[in-house]
Amino acid sequence: MYQRIAAEEAFATRDLIRAYRDLIDRKGTDDPGFLALMGYHLNNPSQRTRDITDRLQDLGERRIREMDATGIAKQVLSLTSPGVQIFPDAAYATAMAAASNDELVEAIRKYPTRYAGLAAIAPQDPAGAAKELERGVRKLGLKGAIINSHTRGEYLDDQKFWLIFEAAEALDVPIYLHPNTPSPAMIRPFMERGLDGAVFGFAVETGLHMLRIVVSGVFDRFPKLQIVTGHLGEGLPYWFFRIDFMHGASVRAGRYESLKPLQRKASDYLKDNFYYTTSGMAWQPPILYAQSVVGMDRVMYAMDYPYQFVPEEVKVTDELPISDGDKLKFYQTNAERVFSL
Repeated sequence: MYQRIAAEEAFATRDLIRAYRDLIDRKGTDDPGFLALMGYHLNNPSQRTRDITDRLQDLGERRIREMDATGIAKQVLSLTSPGVQIFPDAAYATAMAAASNDELVEAIRKYPTRYAGLAAIAPQDPAGAAKELERGVRKLGLKGAIINSHTRGEYLDDQKFWLIFEAAEALDVPIYLHPNTPSPAMIRPFMERGLDGAVFGFAVETGLHMLRIVVSGVFDRFPKLQIVTGHLGEGLPYWFFRIDFMHGASVRAGRYESLKPLQRKASDYLKDNFYYTTSGMAWQPPILYAQSVVGMDRVMYAMDYPYQFVPEEVKVTDELPISDGDKLKFYQTNAERVFSL
């Protein structure tokens, strides 16, 4: 009835892993989120962390074998968080993004029916990022961009980054806004209780980023721009009513100089300019809820391989109480449409 396309599946090049290790070993960054996230995955001796690191770097037989075992027809691959966005040198980050994209395309050429990919870009240099996105799409055949939320504490609502949005809209490709650990300015209370990563910090940080983009007027300037988010929208679909009420009240009151009127309700943009994947959220109640508020055409499947590789979770989505036609959208045609597969 359908092919299962998994839309948020991570990989890492060996060069990127070496660069992360170098940053950690020589204390080349003071970002506590990066040190907690990659310091754990690269240095913790547990079987889980070893498996994740090995799987990240495998775009060959092991990954294909595990896709076959779980019934995944195709993965949409993207460079693991935080990608190249952690590097302080913009030129180095841009070069690392380009090299990662070249390696990704080689894997896609080897397994053309099993893989598609998103271009890594370095927002540290917005013009260079837009240029690399264009190269990735037009020359390499990649299907959009991966941006791992904040870049060294900066968010895409800052107009200096809007060259990236302009390029994505012109190329008619989406941006996948993937989580990062909370920025240094907000991470302390999360880390105090071990809540900085996927357990909660990712959702808070990326949900904030989504709202910053919406209320800054990005979609009034780029109405055709599409952004994909994972984890069922980082909780925001539950907040649509309250976001609209409080945002509208604040705008009417002139409460914040930075908060300007929008052409539409905030939730309208969250419904019409965002797609939502189920990565890491193999639980029927929130999936059904998201489908009910943003529509069957806006929710699609993702596994979150290899960070949450739990084969039995596929059964959860297979058993969703939705029609065969809606299941076809969920697993296959929504992803084919937004990523032009």
